[in-house]
Amino acid sequence: MSDAAMSDADWQTTNAHYLSALLAWLRLRLQQVIEASPSHSPAPSPPTPTPAIAILSQQLGLSDFEQSILLLCVAIELDPQIAGLCAQAQHNLNHPYPTFALAMNCFDNAAWDAFSPNRPLRYWRLIEINQPAAQPLTTSPLRADERITNFVKGLNYLDDRLTSLLLPLQPTRLPQAELPPSQQQPVESIIETLKQQSSWETPPLIQLVGADSLSKQLVAQQAAIALGIQLYRLPIELLPTTDLETFTRLWQRESLLLPIALYLDAHDTEASLTTGAASPLHRFLNHSQGLFFLSRREAQPLEQSAFTVDIAKPTPGEQKTLWAIALQDYTSDMPAQLAAQFNLNAVAIGAIAQQSAIAFPAPLWETCLRHTRPQLDTLAQRLEPKATWDDLVLPAEETSLLHQIADQVRQRHKVYQDWGFYRRLNRGMGINALFAGESGTGKTMAAEVMANDLQLNLYRIDLSAVVSKYIGETEKNLRRLFDAAEDGGAILLFDEADALFGKRSEVKDSHDRYANIEINYLLQRIESYRGLAILATNLKNALDTAFLRRLRFILNFPFPGIRERTRIWQKAFPPETPIESLDYDRLAALNLTGGNIHTVAINAAFLAAQAGTAVTLPIVLSAARTEYRKLDRPITESDFLL
Repeated sequence: MSDAAMSDADWQTTNAHYLSALLAWLRLRLQQVIEASPSHSPAPSPPTPTPAIAILSQQLGLSDFEQSILLLCVAIELDPQIAGLCAQAQHNLNHPYPTFALAMNCFDNAAWDAFSPNRPLRYWRLIEINQPAAQPLTTSPLRADERITNFVKGLNYLDDRLTSLLLPLQPTRLPQAELPPSQQQPVESIIETLKQQSSWETPPLIQLVGADSLSKQLVAQQAAIALGIQLYRLPIELLPTTDLETFTRLWQRESLLLPIALYLDAHDTEASLTTGAASPLHRFLNHSQGLFFLSRREAQPLEQSAFTVDIAKPTPGEQKTLWAIALQDYTSDMPAQLAAQFNLNAVAIGAIAQQSAIAFPAPLWETCLRHTRPQLDTLAQRLEPKATWDDLVLPAEETSLLHQIADQVRQRHKVYQDWGFYRRLNRGMGINALFAGESGTGKTMAAEVMANDLQLNLYRIDLSAVVSKYIGETEKNLRRLFDAAEDGGAILLFDEADALFGKRSEVKDSHDRYANIEINYLLQRIESYRGLAILATNLKNALDTAFLRRLRFILNFPFPGIRERTRIWQKAFPPETPIESLDYDRLAALNLTGGNIHTVAINAAFLAAQAGTAVTLPIVLSAARTEYRKLDRPITESDFLL
């Protein structure tokens, strides 16, 4: 048995002996009241180490008389003789319970203020009073709170009225023993700040700010472990609104009886619900003492004394180290590749490495992709990238630029981290591009090709749907989207970019001002986004040139010429499709984009399947005529006749 276990066992023995002595003394005092004896025996002095009831009195500020009242209420739960003695002492067999009147008659140094709601017995909810409407307070039955009774017995655990709302934050298994340096430093700052406080009764509120909720919890956990306290988490949505005072009193009481702290999670809560004098959070903090961690995405002004700490995910270099430790792979390029593409916290890295075991690299990469998908799947449309470089038909210059973009995504860890360029980047390490061209010229296909080549998920976001007429809503929508995408593993394709990036007009009202804020916010998030973000538009001329200057690549997708259309027609039908005597030069004369050509090809295939023949030139021309009608284009019969 360890020394700590021996010490606890010794304390339990001492506490039990002292409690037995107090019960014997209480029986004697009650007997003296029954016999109307003028002599009062003094209570036994507390031994060393300090027993539970003495600790309770010290922590909660009980006077000797108040401690005696509490003992009387606890004793009736522990000693079957006490109830009968209470009834005899009150000369009423129908009153086998403690009352204030009995306590006044039984104990020395009696004081009326002990019954006040502001004194510890009632303020800390140590006793419960069953007072019928017509019965005086002094003769109403008293009962000790169950949590307090158990504490006096030596059982110290969190009040069960709080356990339904609070979740203990246990130490989390990490790839390495300590947090990465960028997260360990905030832990040390928190500990140093708390140690500098002159009194633990009023430590500052620790406000943890950042986009990654789990990283903030890890920092708070490590600080709590270093301080030797148990940390509990409470989403602030669960803060009671109808009985907040009782919850506040119980938590403050527990913080005086246990080495605990509270992690108030407002990470996903609107700021308006956590600020202002009327908010439950504000009222709770104003009437509570103890150590609190408050988790928020962004720092908010507080009336309480607060120490604000910014918490982020591990740096790319630290993530590389975490991957190497988790995979036990210190020689290959895999840790660097994973750290370059995915932005994960220490817990996620450890969990993914454990899931993938030794079956990597492909399963490991796929596991990372699956891990980053769930949040984005609810906010954007996921496209299944099937197109390859062979499917793409573009002029050589545009194709070369697309290869350059893909290469930058692959090499960004080497350039940004190993070669030190991240120290010179003011706007972030994102890679972004504008794809401009008519509908059907290959913008979405180009994004698919790169996603397929880079083995990444592709998400399409319709900016015209994201933009809201309500002030501030567009920014909130964009924030949720980028926060979900920050884990990496995704290419973001923003369609209809002109819906937000149109030429700015003079600011005439608050809506114009907020529109500019939303545009700047999107640009800032695109620039800081670690992945590849693509803006697509059919109307490049409608975009403000000031925005274009902040984009790294601009690709114009031209309307395909005769040569490009010929190649597109040659690739339009899969090898398995039966085709017969197609004149690709004749088809290329039709003034259609690549997207239109693919539509014609699939419609022609269905016509041939229904007719039971191969795909022939007349069938394709018939499908092309239908496409022209759909596009409201004038039809020249000579173009569709053989």
